[in-house]
Amino acid sequence: MGTWMKQVMLASGIVPALFLITCSRGDRPLEPPRAGKVLWSDTTHGEIREDPYRWLREREDPDVKAYLEAENAYSAACMASTEGLQKTLYDEMVGRIKETDTTAPYKKGAFYYYSRTEQGKQYSIYCRKKGSLDSPEEILLDLNVLAEGHAYLTMGIYEISPDHRLLAYSLDTVGSERYTVSFKDLETGRLLADELIGTYYDAAWADNRTFFYTTIDEANRPFRLYRHKIGTPQAADVLVFEEKDERFFVKITKTRSERFLLMELSSQITSEVHVLPVSDPEGRFRLFARRREGVEYSVDDWDGQWYVLTNDNAVNFKLMKTTLDRTEESYWKTVIQHREDTLIEDIDTFKDHLVVHERTKGLRRLRVRHRRSGEEHYVKFDEPVYTLYDGDNPEYETSVFRFVYVSFVTPKSVVDYDLDHRTRELIKREEIGQYDPTAYHSERVFAKAADGHEIPISLVFRKTTVRDGSAPLLLYGYGAYGITSEPSFKSPLVSLLDRGFIYAIAHVRGGEELGRLWYHNGKLLNKKNTFTDFIACAEFLIDARYTSRDKLAIMGGSAGGLLVGAVTNMRPDLFHAVVAKVPFVDVLNTMLDPTLPLTVIEYEEWGNPAEKAFYEYIRSYSPYDNVEAKAYPHMLVTAGLNDLRVSYWEPAKWVARLRAMKTDHNLLLLKTNMGAGHSGASGRYDYLKDVAFEYAFLLDRMGLSS
Repeated sequence: MGTWMKQVMLASGIVPALFLITCSRGDRPLEPPRAGKVLWSDTTHGEIREDPYRWLREREDPDVKAYLEAENAYSAACMASTEGLQKTLYDEMVGRIKETDTTAPYKKGAFYYYSRTEQGKQYSIYCRKKGSLDSPEEILLDLNVLAEGHAYLTMGIYEISPDHRLLAYSLDTVGSERYTVSFKDLETGRLLADELIGTYYDAAWADNRTFFYTTIDEANRPFRLYRHKIGTPQAADVLVFEEKDERFFVKITKTRSERFLLMELSSQITSEVHVLPVSDPEGRFRLFARRREGVEYSVDDWDGQWYVLTNDNAVNFKLMKTTLDRTEESYWKTVIQHREDTLIEDIDTFKDHLVVHERTKGLRRLRVRHRRSGEEHYVKFDEPVYTLYDGDNPEYETSVFRFVYVSFVTPKSVVDYDLDHRTRELIKREEIGQYDPTAYHSERVFAKAADGHEIPISLVFRKTTVRDGSAPLLLYGYGAYGITSEPSFKSPLVSLLDRGFIYAIAHVRGGEELGRLWYHNGKLLNKKNTFTDFIACAEFLIDARYTSRDKLAIMGGSAGGLLVGAVTNMRPDLFHAVVAKVPFVDVLNTMLDPTLPLTVIEYEEWGNPAEKAFYEYIRSYSPYDNVEAKAYPHMLVTAGLNDLRVSYWEPAKWVARLRAMKTDHNLLLLKTNMGAGHSGASGRYDYLKDVAFEYAFLLDRMGLSS
């Protein structure tokens, strides 16, 4: 355990002149807040570590709140000169969205379901029509009404019972990601007495009266599966399963045919599935295949068989099948072989078709197989940089597959693809005000890493932007958990592009853009590849005259905040401005504390520093632990007080240490949302205000605020 000696709680106002930087009120320079130091030390693997800002973890300490509020006040004061620009940016962003709009309806049973928005309202309204789109509208849920009296609101689940009579929905009003499920009778419009607290993001109806859901433990891990009977209190719910291994999440889903419930147990690298026919909701889940360390698999039923997607001796996954009654691995037969150049990401099953989601050369593609003939084809796409994902496909007995297509220049487009005739119909394209897609250009280039790997970079800019090194450029990165940073359309981004910015995504290792090995080579003891890849991308963009050092800004959030924090320590000379959103920057201290939410689960991503090799490796890149007395770029750091994924104190401690040690005159801001969590503001207008603030910071630091 660490040792404490309380010395100073908060110092603000006694600041060397060196730090009286670019903020002023009238002709008087503003002094940034200075967090006091409290002696704390711990010894790990023989090394004594001091953490003078550890006291910022004490959320209930009034001095912690005072410090965060002082930082917020300082940020507001420093950005006061950009308030006009923020308003202009916000108005532009609102002007591009269709404020009163409706999503593409999807059919399930006798109903067409959709949501819509209304001008001036923050949240969606969920509706349906029976039999025809010309029928009268039923409003099922108006989140604007439910948000009254709350500064924050998100919905976790939205599940309609099989007979379309009951709606189960869950809400979080503080940003903690702990949801409460309510049930609404859609025929009477009344709420049932049933209420389920402490739930997570997934749930499933077995029949019209039986509902399965998961709850979370103190570490914010979904660890228990319960069965609830409508009309009974939560205290009477049956505990179906409890996962004891702290690395594993419990999830409940249904197969596409809705014939089976799937209880999925998964860590970062291992999975296990249990199945239960929906016709026997009070029966016992049956183990599909026992977990084996490092082996992941998922299942769905199709054509009277189980189809299994697995990485067993297939790093990029292979597709196999077996009979419904013999699920042991010895009975699995290969359907699609493993390929070194192609990652199989997922499958969708329909009565007569199998849709396989693949990724090759960093781009997604769809492979379609007909059940009876076995004939296959690929769906073709023309743009050099794009992405796509599933749309709403609740119907099993259909030959139409709905997907969403989007690129840097093409707004979100809902497409119905006829799997038999290979034709597509554009159902809805997001309407963007004052936007001409022909005025913009997107492309993909490659930077060479130090070890010779080629790192893809996706770019978008106005066609009139000159590539002579004079353009400001915003480089985004993430690179963790095998999550791919997709090149999708972002309407707020147009405000930067129209002011001459180039926007780029560095598809660094740690993501899965180039297959599963791309992920493996950016995690654990390979994590530094993520950072050196990003630096290589930045250097390439400068050398290729897309931008210059004094015009290059970088952005990343959460694990992407770790990325930008690490590279800012490694090469502060390379970047002019940094936006780090809810950044995971206190990596070593967080990973050394198994009592914190999600720490144990994260061992398979970052390593367990209880082992000396991982301790030393994490210690060598953790942004908080590697702040030095040197010049840093302009920096905007954000946090959420209710964030359970990256606790607010991580960015707060990082900024405190940067303030104490940096030797430059550049701007350093910490902006904490005191009523939200990891995802920031929940309302669509409030979200745009946050984006306008970030963009104003970038434009101001680039000298483009006029």
